[in-house]
Amino acid sequence: MTKLQTAIAPARKNSLDFKKNRDANLDMVRRIRDLEAILRQGGGEPAIKKQHEKGRMTARERIALVLDSEDSFQELGLFAAHDMYQEWGGAPAAGVITGTGLIQGRLFMIIANDATVKAGPFSR
Repeated sequence: MTKLQTAIAPARKNSLDFKKNRDANLDMVRRIRDLEAILRQGGGEPAIKKQHEKGRMTARERIALVLDSEDSFQELGLFAAHDMYQEWGGAPAAGVITGTGLIQGRLFMIIANDATVKAGPFSR
């Protein structure tokens, strides 16, 4: 990835305020990435195991199978319904995985219901 040149003066870049802001932003990015990893688990390991025991692949596994490369998938709704419906176990990504990705070199919109959420904790 190409890095853009900064317009921040070296004196400013070495200031305590700049370093505090940089550290706070890096921490925020780390926390968001940690949350993304949790949300990508959908209904969690027990729900994923249940799908596998039934001989089914999870929605994320099916998506990965059809994509040219997992790197080509740009997920759109990962934070949908975040922190909602907690009384029913939550609804990561609103139980639906949406995004765009390359399949055979063409860009497609991909939508898959996540059974680890909808058939798992959300449907109690």
